[in-house]
Amino acid sequence: MTETVATTPVDPVGQGTGTTAELSAREIEQGQRLATVLFAFGKQQATIAARMSKAGVDRSAIVLLKYLVALGPSRSSALAEAIHSDPSTVSRQVATLVKDGLVERRADPEDGRASLLAVTEAGVDLLKRQRALMALSLAKMVSHWDHEDLDTFVRLFERFLADHADYLPTLITECATHARSEGGK
Repeated sequence: MTETVATTPVDPVGQGTGTTAELSAREIEQGQRLATVLFAFGKQQATIAARMSKAGVDRSAIVLLKYLVALGPSRSSALAEAIHSDPSTVSRQVATLVKDGLVERRADPEDGRASLLAVTEAGVDLLKRQRALMALSLAKMVSHWDHEDLDTFVRLFERFLADHADYLPTLITECATHARSEGGK
């Protein structure tokens, strides 16, 4: 018989035993391993962002441009909501992008008092260059991997990202509930 560990009552509905009120000890251990790996990856990403910032490349600018391309012309408030950020922070970042010619403000056709943000041709070009550079860098990094291993990794990582996106609202609720119960510690 497998030992089980009770989870919070906010488990989502979906596939896998993690959607019920219990997780096996093995599933808990795998979750801990995954959390450790993701934490290490996050630290590496933060290091890259800090070093790129020193070189004049602002990671937050790239994130905003990516979201604006995906969303299409949008209000600043919609962009802030999409990236789960404070509207005043996004407003400051957008002002820099506008000043740099990467984003432009357009009149909102539905409400002439409001403006929409849209990526300029220069912004699209910057994103294309960044994506090409990232693809080349990643290809170099894993060039020694077996092609089947890499295909499997990409397929599983895509699956992980989809599951993570689906679970994100529950994860945020769980983290907020835990933080409140711990008194913000």
